[in-house]
Amino acid sequence: MNKKVLADIAERTIAAYLTTFLGLLIADGFDLTDVSALKAAAIASLPAALSVIKGALGRYVGDDDSVAWLPSRRRRKRAAAGAGAGAGAGKASS
Repeated sequence: MNKKVLADIAERTIAAYLTTFLGLLIADGFDLTDVSALKAAAIASLPAALSVIKGALGRYVGDDDSVAWLPSRRRRKRAAAGAGAGAGAGKASS
């Protein structure tokens, strides 16, 4: 994996952790001295861990230069060009 992909995974992981942790703290009432805040931190690590797994899988599913699962515009254009060439070749041989 290149640095861009690793930075992308790190950004998504940190964002997943922070949004989940802050959401749980807001729902709990922002009492940082309570044990429930530590529980919220532990629970927030689960979506962050899943984000790492999703990012690692996304490297092989979607765009080669990203961890997103959606194909890039470049890949979609290549696929469309390949399908168009195949359809055109079929018509020409008829």
